[in-house]
Amino acid sequence: MEKLSSEAGFAALSAAVSLSDAGKKEQAIAAFADLLNAPEGDASVKVREECIYNMGRLYTELGRTADVRELLVKIRPFFASIPKARTAKIVKTLIDLVGEVPNSTALQADLCRESIEWCRREKRSFLRQRIEARLCGLLLVLRDYKEAIKVITALVRDVKKIDDKLLLLEIHLIESRVHHALQNLPKAKGALTAARSNANAIYCPPNLQVQIDMQAGVLCAEEKDYKTAFSYFYEAFEGNNTADRPDEAVKCLKYMLLSKIMTNSTSDVYSIVNSKSGVKYAGIEVRAMKAVADALKQRSIHAYQRVAKQYAEQLEGDDIVHSHLNQLYENLLEQNLIRIIEPFSRVEIAHVAKLIRLPVALVEGKLSAMILDKKLDGILDQGAGNLIVYDKEEADETFDAALQTIKELGNVIDKLDKKANSRVITSSSKTKATASAVKATAEAAKSSK
Repeated sequence: MEKLSSEAGFAALSAAVSLSDAGKKEQAIAAFADLLNAPEGDASVKVREECIYNMGRLYTELGRTADVRELLVKIRPFFASIPKARTAKIVKTLIDLVGEVPNSTALQADLCRESIEWCRREKRSFLRQRIEARLCGLLLVLRDYKEAIKVITALVRDVKKIDDKLLLLEIHLIESRVHHALQNLPKAKGALTAARSNANAIYCPPNLQVQIDMQAGVLCAEEKDYKTAFSYFYEAFEGNNTADRPDEAVKCLKYMLLSKIMTNSTSDVYSIVNSKSGVKYAGIEVRAMKAVADALKQRSIHAYQRVAKQYAEQLEGDDIVHSHLNQLYENLLEQNLIRIIEPFSRVEIAHVAKLIRLPVALVEGKLSAMILDKKLDGILDQGAGNLIVYDKEEADETFDAALQTIKELGNVIDKLDKKANSRVITSSSKTKATASAVKATAEAAKSSK
């Protein structure tokens, strides 16, 4: 290709962009590919950089993620002629573009691994550390927690050496999410505390502060502290609302409603849904949570099952919502069973299943679990298929009160005995002192004579 002047290079770039805007994407890709072979020079470098971005965008729109991967390999010689910061921007942009294609998480992870190996060969530590942080997030999505922990451990050790607190903050947030996914709450809380420490030492960008609040709310919810969790989710919601991130704001709003549902505050759910923020972000996610609140208000297990079936994608697609609503379902089922068997001292399990309109095996298993957890006082007669419920024995508090009285009397006697002994010791010491004084006076008188 002939050497392009600055003006000719930008003119050719504008022509290729026009082809792209006109919908002639294949021709535009060919034009951008030709421009990538332009000779080196300041203008040509800028033109080639724009060509890379446009080619990546067009490949993504066409769903040709493999071509993006090939493009990232082809342009590596070009990275030698541009600053490292610009190289990092190009690599991260191309990986982000691949992420816009649905179900491309595994491909993004492969791209990250290849880029990390290239960075190691070229000794580009700055870029490698950031791509490794991105890889950790992708491994979390792919549920490859073992490799994620391995990468995070090595990455934290490297980043601490250069004391990059902002990157450490991002890594510790991902680490907290990984440990939470593994149900290791102590380590998840420890990683979150480390992230907060780094955030306090620097200016924390608003989007990262929102992520910290979000993760803190999730961990509080795991500990059943739903009131504190609601406060954190509300802070995260306000941050996303201010930054105009509707998808993240809706997610926070959903978790806010979940916190109210788990505390049985259905009236607050309706207040939030009908508020200004609730109306602004009204949609299927909010409707799903409102439907759950309606089922909880009715105390109806069947209404809840209908809601779970109708909004399966919204309720089961989110791991956090799914785990907490599973607990809500178990609690609702227990309450319904206790209400049904309350009038009986002996009842057939099949009859209980008929009244609650659930399979016999499910009812029998749940009753057995309730008895083992001491939530129900009774036994299962599986031979006859009956549930025998024992009458609740009222505890006689007289015996416990008598024991407590005797204990307190014993404490009083011990104290009086200790006080009496101390007085005896004191009087004995005083007598000895007096005798010594008399003896000394007598000896003094005798010596004077």
